[in-house]
Amino acid sequence: MVGARAGVSRATVSRVVNGSPRVSDAVVEAVRAAIAELGYVPNRAARSLASKQANAIALVVPEDMARLFGDLYLASIIGGIHGRLEASDYVLNLMVASSKTDGKTMRYLQGGNVDGAIVISHHTDDTFMSQLTKILPVVFGGRPAIPVDGGHVVDVDNVAGSRTGTEHLVRIGRKRIATITGPQTMPGGIDRVTGFLAALNEAGLEPGPIVEGDFTLRSGTEAMREVLRLDPKIDGIFVASDVMASGAMPVLLASGRSVPGDVAVVGYDDSEAAMTTEVPLTTVRQPSEMMGVTIASILIDVLNGVEDHPRMTLLPTELIVRSSA
Repeated sequence: MVGARAGVSRATVSRVVNGSPRVSDAVVEAVRAAIAELGYVPNRAARSLASKQANAIALVVPEDMARLFGDLYLASIIGGIHGRLEASDYVLNLMVASSKTDGKTMRYLQGGNVDGAIVISHHTDDTFMSQLTKILPVVFGGRPAIPVDGGHVVDVDNVAGSRTGTEHLVRIGRKRIATITGPQTMPGGIDRVTGFLAALNEAGLEPGPIVEGDFTLRSGTEAMREVLRLDPKIDGIFVASDVMASGAMPVLLASGRSVPGDVAVVGYDDSEAAMTTEVPLTTVRQPSEMMGVTIASILIDVLNGVEDHPRMTLLPTELIVRSSA
């Protein structure tokens, strides 16, 4: 009825109801006017029975609870996803997955409880993801750590971002540059090391200590202590997340070193953590909230029959210069 009154198809009405940006303003206005005239109220239960859709999307996060609720980058992505879905008729089901719960996660996703899935934060042992695209439309936030057939990916250019951050340290005259990496089981962690090494190689510099962290505050503290033990004379450090940089900077200052006088520090993310360090943090900004919005928008489009998105959407990064470097 709404479609007939507005002069559009039922699919177009669905797109408007679900907040899709792929509808013209004129069509949105016509559909909303028809809804108002007819007093139409979408009935989730009735629609689900008629369409065999759950009107729900699973957000699958293969992380432990501490990282999920302590990582400002993940929080920003989830905020973008939630904000986009608020403008649609889909609800969001959060699933914290692990190797111990793979079977339960897959049974739930196969049971018709959701129409599609979003997966963020991937590790090489998340083997269940190789099966996920066979049962549901899926959009991955970040490149999957294992080969996956199908699905869409929204990512940032982590190699270019880390290269930009490291090049900045070179440009301001630092010669002994170390890095605190992200987990080497995650594509983002691996890519940021790749960019770091590429920048130093191009500058003709030998890399300083490379110490792995896990994107947590504590790992940044412990890794910074290890970097200083391995090479007390470093004068620059690229840290693969702002949260880890927040853990690293107090170690430098407590050792009697000044930032940036003795050691310049560059982080990654431009999260809230970048503004809470003792010295405001120079960092590589990745558009995490926009990443969440883009992920959710692509999945909503796919669920509404729009299949013209590229399999890989790559978002740019940007260097934000503050006092630490």
